[in-house]
Amino acid sequence: MNSAITSCEHPNPSQRGDDGMLSAHNDGQGKKNSQPRSPRSSQLAYAILDTPPWYLCIFLGIQHFLTALGGLVAVPLILAKDLCLQHDPLTQSYLISTIFFVSGMCTLLQVFFGVRLPILQGGTFGFVAPSLAMLSLPDWRCPEWTLNASQVNISSPEFTEEWQKRIRELQGVIMVASCVQMLVGFSGLIGFLMRFIGPLTIAPTISLVALPLFDSAGNDAGVHWGISAMTIFLIVLFSQYLKNIAVPVPIYGRKKCHTSKFYLFQVFPVLLGLCIAWFLCFVFTVTNIFPSAPTAYGYLARTDTKGNVLSQAPWFRFPYPGQWGLPTVSLAGVFGIIAGVISSMVESVGDYYACARLVGAPPPPKHAINRGIGIEGLGCLLAGAWGTGNGTTSYSENVGALGITRVGSRMVIVAAGCVLLLMGVFGKIGAVFATIPTPVIGGLYLVMFGVISAVGISNLQYADMNSSRNIFVFGFSIYCGLAIPNWVNKNPDKLQTGILQLDQVLQVLLTTGMFVGGFLGFLLDNTIPVSLMSPIAQDTLG
Repeated sequence: MNSAITSCEHPNPSQRGDDGMLSAHNDGQGKKNSQPRSPRSSQLAYAILDTPPWYLCIFLGIQHFLTALGGLVAVPLILAKDLCLQHDPLTQSYLISTIFFVSGMCTLLQVFFGVRLPILQGGTFGFVAPSLAMLSLPDWRCPEWTLNASQVNISSPEFTEEWQKRIRELQGVIMVASCVQMLVGFSGLIGFLMRFIGPLTIAPTISLVALPLFDSAGNDAGVHWGISAMTIFLIVLFSQYLKNIAVPVPIYGRKKCHTSKFYLFQVFPVLLGLCIAWFLCFVFTVTNIFPSAPTAYGYLARTDTKGNVLSQAPWFRFPYPGQWGLPTVSLAGVFGIIAGVISSMVESVGDYYACARLVGAPPPPKHAINRGIGIEGLGCLLAGAWGTGNGTTSYSENVGALGITRVGSRMVIVAAGCVLLLMGVFGKIGAVFATIPTPVIGGLYLVMFGVISAVGISNLQYADMNSSRNIFVFGFSIYCGLAIPNWVNKNPDKLQTGILQLDQVLQVLLTTGMFVGGFLGFLLDNTIPVSLMSPIAQDTLG
């Protein structure tokens, strides 16, 4: 599950009409393996079974990588503080490289063996909230000395063990929870479960993935509100105001060069916003506009605070399973991640239908959806084994990019998977993204988390919100999803059953807003029939 900063509609699986997405004009030469096309696929430059020229596959594969970049980079950076890594950008770069590498593997698995649609896989925000809830338990809170940059020696065995034991715990619970996803997928249970999961369950679940992260986003943006505001302005400018402006680009085909329209701002709003804000931070650092005192406001906006990461990072680093040590498992963490797994599965099913519609393929049959969910579970297992600290899921923004580029070929996503693998092996690439100034990341978070929240709420368009019953179910669910975790975080000592493992399970689940809101939405939506509500109750609630 991810934010769709690019202009794309997040559809309901039952809605299979045409989209009105803008398209870039691509050269249609060099098609291979052409098949009879549906009316929808005839609008594509390349349909799902077509093979574009190799150079176009590489270019469009890089484009998909850049489209997913914001979500891929954001997940490790969000987890860094609770993993005690906020003052260790070198290890952050290793996590970024690892998530690139695993995303590439999972993308290839999904295209060849899963749902077999051109759909990219990457890190999931659905696992972030339960991961943070688990790491907030007393046993996993970072020691005070790890929060002080002057006391952190990133090469010391003591510090290394502090962060590695936390990520090993994340690895273990993700691997166990992924087995549940594989079971649900390969057994066909996902079809049965989807009968009971409607918009009133999906809306609070997805919205509460991002809403509780406002504190993290605000803290990072508050490092320098001027830079954060500029980053937000640039992303909004490109993604909303300039998205319909096509930029002419030179294209070589049929032994001659001509120009073609490319919707640059619509496809790369996040990348352009980050790069420009990053460059301005560099200029302000060189000219000493930003303060040089570490305790001064705005110091972390400087680009030289993490500059040594580029020199320390190796040119080549091959991620491997168990690179942080042998994974460990706790019951509390497993239950929390399972809540994220359910959220991820629901979102992915919607992405499958959207992707099939955009590439002119028939709606995916049940066995294809089962394979897709099962392979996503396998991807989460691999992500846990490799130590990304996260799982994998289908990327909504890349589904939207299919409609924008009018290229639905599976080979393009295969190329994107290969690009991700290469980016994960080049250590300097991960190091570059680990040096992004904190307020720039904070600005990105504010936009990204806002969009994720809105994507969740947008599912209510498939429910009758003139019904006071539905208003009650959604309002109560999402409000409790904010209120209950807040109370539990402030009063952890009140959850004392006398059984330590049960106390930890309850604390993780009740501090995970998406679980609280999603569970209440599921329970109420499946137990409150409209006919049982009296007119007086409807008037009271309405």
